[in-house]
Amino acid sequence: MRRLSSNSSFLVAPSLGISLALAPAPEASAQWTTPPVTAPGLQYRTFWSPSLQATVSFHVFLPTAYNTNPTASFPTLYWLHGSGSPTAGIPQARTWFANAMDQGLIPPMLVVFPNGKGPLNPSMWCNSKNGAVPMETVVIDELIPHVDASFRTIASRRGRIVEGFSMGGSGGGRLALRRPDLFAAVSMLGAGPMQLDFMDAPDGTDVPLKQRKLLYELVWGSDPAYYLAQHPWTIATQRAEALIASCMKIRIGIGTVDEMYPANQEFHEHLLSLAVPHQFIAVAGVGHDPVPTLQGLGPDTWNFYVEALATPCRDTADVDCSGAVDAIDLAAVLAAWGIGGGAADVNGSGSIDGADIAAVLSAWGPVP
Repeated sequence: MRRLSSNSSFLVAPSLGISLALAPAPEASAQWTTPPVTAPGLQYRTFWSPSLQATVSFHVFLPTAYNTNPTASFPTLYWLHGSGSPTAGIPQARTWFANAMDQGLIPPMLVVFPNGKGPLNPSMWCNSKNGAVPMETVVIDELIPHVDASFRTIASRRGRIVEGFSMGGSGGGRLALRRPDLFAAVSMLGAGPMQLDFMDAPDGTDVPLKQRKLLYELVWGSDPAYYLAQHPWTIATQRAEALIASCMKIRIGIGTVDEMYPANQEFHEHLLSLAVPHQFIAVAGVGHDPVPTLQGLGPDTWNFYVEALATPCRDTADVDCSGAVDAIDLAAVLAAWGIGGGAADVNGSGSIDGADIAAVLSAWGPVP
């Protein structure tokens, strides 16, 4: 594999993906904007979030081909940061992906760097139980449509990947596994937290108990049932049928001396028990550090993106995998009507309802 240069500042994230700089939840009026990061091809953008009632910033890298091919549309990679600074790792991440594109290792794509950390606290890329920080809603229902409306993207699941490290790894898993209708692939790197009991701190954690309790309260309302409901483990269980049918490409990469390794290995074994296809790559001798984790993935570092974008993705509205969205799919939705997360739950809402019928009707015809 051809490796790209890196240094330890890339995608800075504290141990176990949990910030030590916690504070009371931000007021609704707080602005979720960061200072701009300047780098070639990188743009700083903002959008208004109705759910947060705040302006939210993000950065987006546009590949060289975006300007040289003004009529072409491009896939999009959403990179979710860890619980450290939302911007500190952007310059090197931009270089990492830009060099790979320039060398032909991966196709040209937009790389979007969302801001998943407000002025005071990490969001864990999760809708907080108290509704103060609906981060999943912000990304899924607001940021993605805004990016697709603002740039020449392939605005469907076949052109959309989510990836992240630490908090971003577990958050990316939550978003993608719940919504195979939106993403062709997910890469969970050094994902954390992944233990089934948040307060059961992994061996090696240096997060003080008081800080852990505060984060547990701010994000999950200190409610173990809500924590589990938002956990990739539970979502994978609920959505296994849909994940298998959608042919989503799933990658788990974790260092063998990362504190989160045992929980990630258990998640890998859980996916095996569900018969959900995925890759599990254990990087020997690597701790909770994004650079050696990425470098240690071997050739898959780049093959993952190439294969995810090259493999035809089945439209999730094609419930029976026939190659066309038709009356049989509509009948399948009607037959499964009610609470459930199977293949007929096209939009991943947890129930089969009118929204799924609308999704089938909007995709009617042969699957492209």
